Amino acid sequence: AVVQRRVRESSGINAEYGDNSEVYKLVGPLLVKQEVPEAVSTVKKRINFIKGELERCDKNITGSEEKQARSREALAKIQQQYQAKMQAAAAAAGGPAQRS
Repeated sequence: AVVQRRVRESSGINAEYGDNSEVYKLVGPLLVKQEVPEAVSTVKKRINFIKGELERCDKNITGSEEKQARSREALAKIQQQYQAKMQAAAAAAGGPAQRS
């Protein structure tokens, strides 16, 4: 959500640049005048970087979800095997214990 907001803000900033715009860059405690084409280039690079990070995070999430699904399937299989062994052990012991 925060990253998507930054992309929207950067896109909005990029749209605001005009031919007569004066752009200043914060360098330490100073504001230094910057050429508009350079500022536009910087903002475009920032947008591309953020979009790349979003894609990377999406891939990580997808990979984690796939790994979780595989683990869930393996766990279900182990549970089925355990239940089958418990039922076989109960049958071999003569059924469930009865109280007198």
